[in-house]
Amino acid sequence: MTTRPSGPAAPPADRYAENHGFRVPLPLRGRSRCEGLAVVRRVKDTLEPLRKRGDFAPEHTRNALTGLGYSAGKVQAQQNGPAGVSFLIDTGGSPLCVEGTMDPASVKADAFAGYPDHSGCDVPSGGH
Repeated sequence: MTTRPSGPAAPPADRYAENHGFRVPLPLRGRSRCEGLAVVRRVKDTLEPLRKRGDFAPEHTRNALTGLGYSAGKVQAQQNGPAGVSFLIDTGGSPLCVEGTMDPASVKADAFAGYPDHSGCDVPSGGH
């Protein structure tokens, strides 16, 4: 005689993922992906001298990124621990957003195409 497990046949749906899907960034595709990769390279190249000097002041990071031609109102930088900075750039592209971090070990940056049902590059809040 074969015994069957009690309970539902399938695991319950992942309600967290369902309710927070609006916070998952959209990937870049085609030409936008190529543009995003180029922006990421420029951002990393620009921030690398600051990283090597150990300069993790958010205002210096922001100044370096606005030096690339991005509007000051579209560049955010904030302290990320005692020796780190996180940043977010709304490039004004189609949309093209770049977020990343800089710490003593590395500069990391990723490009993405914004968020579903949200304009801008900042992580949307709320939900349902």
